[in-house]
Amino acid sequence: MVYRHTIDATSYAFDDLRDLLAKATPPRSGDRLAGIAADSAKQMIAARIALADVPLKQFLHETVIPYEDDEITRLIIDTHDVSAFAGVSSLTVGSFRDWLLSDAATAEVLKQVSRGITAEMAAAVSKLMRNQDLILVAKKCEVISAFRNTIGLRGRMSVRLQPNHPFDDAKGITASILDGVLLGSGDACIGINPASDDPAVIGRLLRLLDDIIARLQIPTQSCVLAHVTTTLGLIDQGSPVDLVFQSVAGTQAANRSFGIDLALLRQAHQAGASLRRGTVGNNVMYFETKPVRRAPTLSHALSIRCWSTAWSASSARNICTMARRSSAPDSRTISAASCLACRSACTSVTPIMPRRTRTIWTIC
Repeated sequence: MVYRHTIDATSYAFDDLRDLLAKATPPRSGDRLAGIAADSAKQMIAARIALADVPLKQFLHETVIPYEDDEITRLIIDTHDVSAFAGVSSLTVGSFRDWLLSDAATAEVLKQVSRGITAEMAAAVSKLMRNQDLILVAKKCEVISAFRNTIGLRGRMSVRLQPNHPFDDAKGITASILDGVLLGSGDACIGINPASDDPAVIGRLLRLLDDIIARLQIPTQSCVLAHVTTTLGLIDQGSPVDLVFQSVAGTQAANRSFGIDLALLRQAHQAGASLRRGTVGNNVMYFETKPVRRAPTLSHALSIRCWSTAWSASSARNICTMARRSSAPDSRTISAASCLACRSACTSVTPIMPRRTRTIWTIC
């Protein structure tokens, strides 16, 4: 289906919903490299105006990636809650934005309709919102997770402590953990980005974190950010795994480049949950979304689209990501901006020189 809008004497046409969403997106270097970005500010505005008139139902009939070709698309469509969608099914993207910003969209109402909102619907409406609009809607939403403590309660902020070491040295990591805990960090989790991908090293780091948390009775959870297949192998060996980490993307093609698929992630979820190491909950999966750094094809450009996944009948997440540079000369910053169903924002500041790094999770 072709979408059109005219500004002055210029008529802008967009070949399909995928093209319309891409052209309505703020300028990004990755989109330009992939050849899907708007050619001008006027074309971007025309795309947004046209997008505002698209019925939400259209996203169920016209998928961004064909249903037959992409398992993420199949997951989104197959788990869509028709009854939850009924209350907003008559809205367009533009009227959905207005409804979200109205007093009618309370926290309880948003919780009821959230399972009816697909990832692409959330992505579309976010393109029509200012930062202030996104903050207002996010403030109405609540996502709570629990393992050894509870994260996401209103009016609270949780912090990830990231005690990386260039040589995975136990003493250096321990010193960073103690320093961070004394500063009140680490309640979200204590997570290490290992310098090595050797399973023996990863296992040693897992045991180190488990020993520190148990010995000091810290009410938090640990994670070593290794590939999910490495973590699965260590679970089989009896290693003390709290959270199972994996970088994920929004398409089957992009996830394949990470060496994962939905079946593998389900297996990891089941393995992590089977350990029953949580004391107040059993939310065991830790995902980060990342753009793919290879040839700028359309499938890879779409790897940062919002995506929705259901690990149980009661859980779903929609996530989109963007990257920016920090103004600090010795740091690089990765910012994950939330969509409608994600409700939280994460900022990870990684110094170029080896030093402790923290990720701050904020709940509006």
